[in-house]
Amino acid sequence: MSRASEDAPEGAESAPPGNPPGALPEELRAELIAFRRDLHMHPELGNQEFRTTAAIKARLEKAGLTPRVLPVGTGLVCDVGGTPESAGRPVLALRADIDALPIPDTKTSASYRSTVPDRAHACGHDVHTTVVLGAGLVLAELARAGQLPHPVRLIFQPAEEVLPGGATDAVACGALDGVGRIIALHCDPRVDAGRIGLRHGPITSACDRLEVSLDGPGGHTARPHLTTDLVTAAAKVVSEVPALVGRRVDARSGLSVTWGRIDAGHACNVIPQHAELSGTIRCLDINAWRQAPDIVHAAVQEIADLHRAKSAINYVRGVPPVVNDPDVTDLLRASMTARRGADAVEDTEQSLGGEDFSWYLEHVPGAMARLGVRTPGERGVRDLHQGDFDADEHAITVGVELFTAAAFLDAATRTA
Repeated sequence: MSRASEDAPEGAESAPPGNPPGALPEELRAELIAFRRDLHMHPELGNQEFRTTAAIKARLEKAGLTPRVLPVGTGLVCDVGGTPESAGRPVLALRADIDALPIPDTKTSASYRSTVPDRAHACGHDVHTTVVLGAGLVLAELARAGQLPHPVRLIFQPAEEVLPGGATDAVACGALDGVGRIIALHCDPRVDAGRIGLRHGPITSACDRLEVSLDGPGGHTARPHLTTDLVTAAAKVVSEVPALVGRRVDARSGLSVTWGRIDAGHACNVIPQHAELSGTIRCLDINAWRQAPDIVHAAVQEIADLHRAKSAINYVRGVPPVVNDPDVTDLLRASMTARRGADAVEDTEQSLGGEDFSWYLEHVPGAMARLGVRTPGERGVRDLHQGDFDADEHAITVGVELFTAAAFLDAATRTA
């Protein structure tokens, strides 16, 4: 199995002076690793996370908390702490996503590999969930002792992998009511466990889905001049639409179309009547993303018309870029520095991947950190969305303590 390290990287446990409360107790650390492995063995797709939701709810209730399952049936929110003095002050929210991917788990040696055919936690959502759960349990214990100065909200969100993302349902259900800031993390297999990556401004990209249907009368391949050569038309859409789109916005916006599927015809000597194409649109810049549907529609229509094909376009809005608020990003940097020193934070680049955490940031300021999950010294990368993805479980401790530190430092800045 991918080594899920039981020990911290050398030097990682020596927190600097002034470390805030909220270190992860060893007994809870072992429980959280077991909890993560259980989720990993029982992955559930978006909006089907009933077992996952029940497991989170049961553990929070055992800790004396009162989680509320979202009206959509999966996912939940839970408030931790709060005093009469803190009433009415904006809450810090910690967000996790709980769904898995529809791909097989190909790890051959991990005892906790998926038990569900063609389902896997190949994006690390089991780690995200465990981190927010662990942070909530640590903060709940501190709140009982009267040591948590400011309430915190835990958001366990369903369906992050389902466009336009379960974040929209969570927001509609009131998950952000009373929230002033929100933070999240995402596993990064290119960063060593014990470290995080941060960036001011955009850290992910917009991601939409594009589906195109082309139609014509069909015919014999001996007489393409008497009909619409639909396969050629489809090939031109595939090759020329990305080029057109890329010339109609500032190149720095990174607006791109990439095809993932093309389907046309059944026989070598028959010009088909129907073709289908689908792919994704990705964009680095939020303003260009807002223009993208009109630009893509026009480009597809132009190429289809040129080849006398009738086109139907289904442009499915996905997610805008995650744009990290500078102040909240600095809060995460200060939190990680307090826990493990400034060297545990590295700068990271904007990714072309999409993340529906961006929908929360349409309402409140927030930031996402990249959580290192690569075992130090490991060669190669077990990348996200691949069946052999795994995480060094020391990342759970790092994530929990990052979030508990953030809760205290956020409270300090708000009450100053």
